[in-house]
Amino acid sequence: MSCCFMCGKDIKQSIEVPGGNKVRTFSYNELRKATHDFSEANKIGEGGFGSVFRGRLKDGTIVAVKVLSATSKQGIREFFTELTAISDIVHENLITLVGCCAEGSHRILVYNYLENNSLAHTLLGKGYSSIRFNWRVRVKIALGVAHGLAFLHEEIRPPIIHRDIKASNILLDKDLTPKISDFGLARLLPLNATHVSTRVAGTIGYLAPEYAVRGQVTKKSDIYSFGVLLLEIVSGRCNHNNRLPYEDQFLLERTWRHHEQGQLEKIIDADLEDDLDVEEACRFLKERKASPQI
Repeated sequence: MSCCFMCGKDIKQSIEVPGGNKVRTFSYNELRKATHDFSEANKIGEGGFGSVFRGRLKDGTIVAVKVLSATSKQGIREFFTELTAISDIVHENLITLVGCCAEGSHRILVYNYLENNSLAHTLLGKGYSSIRFNWRVRVKIALGVAHGLAFLHEEIRPPIIHRDIKASNILLDKDLTPKISDFGLARLLPLNATHVSTRVAGTIGYLAPEYAVRGQVTKKSDIYSFGVLLLEIVSGRCNHNNRLPYEDQFLLERTWRHHEQGQLEKIIDADLEDDLDVEEACRFLKERKASPQI
């Protein structure tokens, strides 16, 4: 493992991650050049664990370079836990790890670059998008995220709890296939345990009550977050918008109110086109796992 701490100058080096496959290592200088000194022009995302930059490697490959923040408190142990958790995972709906750098104090992950950014950036209006999110596309995205999450929970041993399922962590490739990203908050769930208690590190608005209050993590925590995400996909709006009148600012409360009034269809995005299946959309909203408060 010590060879990764040095991350030699040859970008073709690789390390053996405990419990996983070989992971390609990059020097800090190589990634610095690939991102033009981590320029603001190349920044494509930012979160609690650091910033993400678009980079071009020497061979022309476009990658997403995630620079972990020094203030994220993610130490060496957590860094290699993340590598161990994701290096051996292959699934259509999960982002692929390309490599890493752990040179000096730098902790950097390199992923495949996805052309259509995140669901938060496109569907939810945090940036201009020419993508037309008709109903079939939204169903494809919702089912893809569900499949990816089910794979983490049911097919990986020990299971992986993501802990931060949200729109900005759902990336879209050129075919609008969703990929769950950012395993920086993931924790491995011991096989003999029903929950893991750890510091809360998710995103307000997506947190299950038992996680937000007690820091108690289970698969249900992810399912709750997925339910909030599903509401966003159907409604086309983020779960909290302080620019709206107060009674409409919180999507979950608004959904619950319309459900009690028997008017759940009012939650559906008014911009949806002719392929909208209102009955199917309402089933999505009524599903208990999809809509945690209903």
